[in-house]
Amino acid sequence: MTTRTAPTRPAQAVVLASATLTIMAAAIIAPSLPAMGEVYGQEVLVKLALTITSLAIAVSAPLAGLAADRTGRKPLLTGSLVLYALAGTAGYFVTSLPVLLGTRALLGLAVGGVMTSVSALITDWFEGESRTRFLGYQQAAASLGGVVFLPLAGVLAGVDWRLPFWLYSVAAAIALAAALTPTGERPAATKATTTAGFPRKAIGIYLMALTATLVFYMAPTQLPFLLRELNADTTTIGAVIAGSTLTSVVGALVFPKLRTTKITAISVALLGAGWLIIGAANGIALITAGLLLGGFGVGLVVPNLNTTLAGLAEPEQRGRVLSGLVAGIFLGQFLSPLVVAPLIEATGIAQAFAWTGIATTVAGAALALTYKEN
Repeated sequence: MTTRTAPTRPAQAVVLASATLTIMAAAIIAPSLPAMGEVYGQEVLVKLALTITSLAIAVSAPLAGLAADRTGRKPLLTGSLVLYALAGTAGYFVTSLPVLLGTRALLGLAVGGVMTSVSALITDWFEGESRTRFLGYQQAAASLGGVVFLPLAGVLAGVDWRLPFWLYSVAAAIALAAALTPTGERPAATKATTTAGFPRKAIGIYLMALTATLVFYMAPTQLPFLLRELNADTTTIGAVIAGSTLTSVVGALVFPKLRTTKITAISVALLGAGWLIIGAANGIALITAGLLLGGFGVGLVVPNLNTTLAGLAEPEQRGRVLSGLVAGIFLGQFLSPLVVAPLIEATGIAQAFAWTGIATTVAGAALALTYKEN
């Protein structure tokens, strides 16, 4: 039997502030990608500067989950925020692409720790509808980070492509707040062991997260180049991509109020429909509309999968189980440009969105007909 300690408002604020730094961590340099390609002359490796962060998160998240269960949520959160600030801002100073890739990998280690500790704290604090609601807030905060930071990154990239790296320094202030704020985590969560087996249903949830993210991450990795073909500047690129995160906020806030068992199917279908609109678009306005629709779908699916996982895991293994979702999300981010590259080579960027949208919409319809969520 474990006891729950009600989290203070400052503790909740620290957790939600930390969440704003997660999903957008890799994408914050998206508006800088075209200029980086010109500087380094290696477009594929430049895109890797964005996605290698996601790979590092995916690889390190299980270790972060183990640390969250064994050493505690707060030490992992505080240390990860410090590393986030150092590794993120380092990109401003380096002049070598291989070194830059190394700092981006370290940033990934930090994000994995932040996301895992945040999710574990929330599931420790709440249960039932309160947990569902706060997990929706977590996803909304994560998406809100994109709304705020991506347009700002676009403006800064218009001045100097290196300036967006300074946005990562925000983590230093949040790290200080985390260190000074009691989290109210349960002592049992850091010391107890469990004999419960790993929930098998979690594997399917991880795969769903991977696939949805793989499709969604075409936005920051491919759209800057499509928009540049339409003569969009870096400020416009950042603002358009941020549009998807704006509607992700809406989706995450709407999620707790939904009572349907088909949330995953609906969200996948919405994502596919949005990508179909982008594929058929002949201007920035329609591309933005497609992003808004797709972002709303993603805002629904992530907190839903998080809630389902939290219900499957025993308290003493939540860090490990929830870390698998983090790994799935960011492995999807990393794989996105690699998986989509042959399709883009064969059809072009716009048609790649169209074909991906068709496949995703059909998948959503199939899920609605055949899959019933718990």
